[in-house]
Amino acid sequence: MRIACSLGSLLSVEQVLQCTEMVSGTKIDSIWIPETWGMENFSILGAVSAKTKTQKIGSSIINIYSRSPSTISMGAATTDILSNGRLILGLGTSSVPIVEDFHGEKFDNPVQRMKEYVEIIRLSLSKKQINYSGKIFNLKNFTLLLEPKRKLIPIYLAAINQKMVNLAWEIGDGVIFYLRPKEEMRQIISKMQSKKKIDVACQIITCVSNNSEEAIQRAKKTLAFYVSVGKIYREFLAKNGFKNETNNIFEEFKKSGFKSNHELVTESMLNSLCISGTPNEAKLQLKKFRETGVNLPIIQFNPIGDTIESFSLLKKTFLDE
Repeated sequence: MRIACSLGSLLSVEQVLQCTEMVSGTKIDSIWIPETWGMENFSILGAVSAKTKTQKIGSSIINIYSRSPSTISMGAATTDILSNGRLILGLGTSSVPIVEDFHGEKFDNPVQRMKEYVEIIRLSLSKKQINYSGKIFNLKNFTLLLEPKRKLIPIYLAAINQKMVNLAWEIGDGVIFYLRPKEEMRQIISKMQSKKKIDVACQIITCVSNNSEEAIQRAKKTLAFYVSVGKIYREFLAKNGFKNETNNIFEEFKKSGFKSNHELVTESMLNSLCISGTPNEAKLQLKKFRETGVNLPIIQFNPIGDTIESFSLLKKTFLDE
C-alpha cells in the first residue's frame, strides 16, 4: 500500500535533507514539502530530489497567488528535470493572511484563478507558444525556453470547499485533502470517485511517541494552531461536526494565544482528524484513514523532542515493514 510523508515547516533545511536520506532506501511513495513563509518550495524540492532516487517529490502546496502561472511552469519544469521526472505539482490557494498580508495580493476568484493556472501551466509544459485570454490572465507569445523532462507533470489540487473539490475532479490528476473529518471524507470520496477516478491524497497531522499522551498533546497543539489561524479550516470544521470545538479553540486563542487552547481539542475531534499515539496506536489509526477511500495518506511529521530521533521512530512505525 502506498504511503508518503510531509517534511517541512517545523524542520530546518538540514533536517529536511537528513530525514529525506533516512527514507530514501524505503518503499515510500513520495516526499512532500510544504511552503508557508519559510523554505521556498522549488529550491528545497530540487535539493530533496538529489537525496533520493526512486521516490516522487511533491509540493504541498505551491500557492497560486505568490507566483505567476508562467513562473510556476518554469519552476515545475526545472524541478522535474532535476528529479528525473519525479515531480508532483501540488497547487492550492493558501489562505487570506498569507496571500494578502505576506504577499500583498488580493485573495479573490480562487476557483477561476486555479482553473486558469492549470490551463496555462499545461500549455507551457507542452512547449506551445501561449497566447492566452482568460477572465484573469492574458498572456502573449510566451514559450518555455527549456525542454521539459515531461510534458505531462501530474497536477494535484488542494481542495477544501465543494467548488474546489469539483474542480480537482474536473481538471486535476489528484486531490490533496487536509483536516477533513473521516466520515465526511468517506462520503465525498465515494461521491466524487463514482464520477471519475483520480488519485486521492490526504495529508494527516501525525505524532508518534512511545509515550502516548505526549504524542496526543503534540497533535492537539498542531491542530489547535490550524484552527486558530486558518479561517477556512475553522469554518469547514464548524460545518462538519465541530462547531463547539472550533469556537472554543478560537475564542481561547483570542484571549491567550496558543498557551492553552489545545486543551479544548476534544478526543473525538483529534481522532477524526489526526494520527497520534504509540507506534501500534498510530498504525491502527492510519488504517482508519485508508478505509475512507484515501489512496495516498501523507504522514505530516510533527517532531517530539529530538527531531531526528522522532523521525526515526516515525520511519520505524510506518516504513520499516
